Amino acid sequence: MKNHIDLTNEYVLENSNVLLRPLRISDLNNLLKFSIEEPDLWKYSLLTAAGADNLQKYIQVAEKGRAQQKEYPFIVFDKKRNEYAGSTRFYDIQPEYQTVQLGYTWYGKDFQGTGVNKNCKYLLLEFAFEIWMVERVEFRADNNNERSIAAMKSIGCTVEGVLRSNMPKREGGRRDSIVLSILQEEWKNGIKENLRSRI
Repeated sequence: MKNHIDLTNEYVLENSNVLLRPLRISDLNNLLKFSIEEPDLWKYSLLTAAGADNLQKYIQVAEKGRAQQKEYPFIVFDKKRNEYAGSTRFYDIQPEYQTVQLGYTWYGKDFQGTGVNKNCKYLLLEFAFEIWMVERVEFRADNNNERSIAAMKSIGCTVEGVLRSNMPKREGGRRDSIVLSILQEEWKNGIKENLRSRI
């Protein structure tokens, strides 16, 4: 089984609508307005980027994850609006099993519902399945995060179940995590074309 996952490259994914490139600490100012003006973007996140200090930590953690070859974070640029829109990443990357998770995804409110997410997901899934040649892309979310779950279902994810009391919440208590996925054969047999027709 050949390992196609190379985490040392500088990957840039783009189409006519969006561009994704590696997230770096130098992007702090590109994302600062969201951190300060829209702190509730991270309501359901395990790691918050609300406030300048938290944003800096958020990016540092992302860079560390990439250096350790466990994650590959991107900053998202909306080419139509000529503005940075948010961030997303591959994580829990397991080359030996040909699986990755896709998450830590957030966009400023002005970019939600505009097609940015579908464009990004298309590029990321195309990359995962056709360049890295993974067999499975997994998604997780707080089971109460209805917006995120609806977005994942809309791109073709299959709900696999709910992990009860799976993770601690930042504010205390524990959350149930919903698990969804897309498989290589599902990507090839309809999800790719369906998603491409909608971007």
